[in-house]
Amino acid sequence: MERYLVDTHIALFWMFEDDELEQDVQEILNDCGALIYISTVSVQEMMHLRKRNKIQFEKNPEELLKKLRLTNMQLLPVKWEHLETYARLSMPDGHNDPSDHLIISQAITEKMRLVSSDHWFRKYTKQKLELLFNNR
Repeated sequence: MERYLVDTHIALFWMFEDDELEQDVQEILNDCGALIYISTVSVQEMMHLRKRNKIQFEKNPEELLKKLRLTNMQLLPVKWEHLETYARLSMPDGHNDPSDHLIISQAITEKMRLVSSDHWFRKYTKQKLELLFNNR
């Protein structure tokens, strides 16, 4: 069974703007046979963005959290093994987002394909990141 880790933007697109997802990405996310995960890091990031009104989806952070729980995404908490990968991860110059680095580390450690639209993530494929890139 295929396992995928969605990044923050892909999860938001999937829940609220699925026209931002390529057809093949939509098919994977809607496949009952696929296991879809979201990092606790992404959930925290969404809550933070909502509280600061950087995203307008849902009325408040609690409503966003309820909507997340209704998806078929499984929550992936941060584990010691993820932090060990994070400690070893080489970061390209200019990519200074610690949330991204931790999500990438989780995907590498768990050997999951990471679904993202972030061009920075392509720079991590040489470090064993399996990436499914959403080109929209």
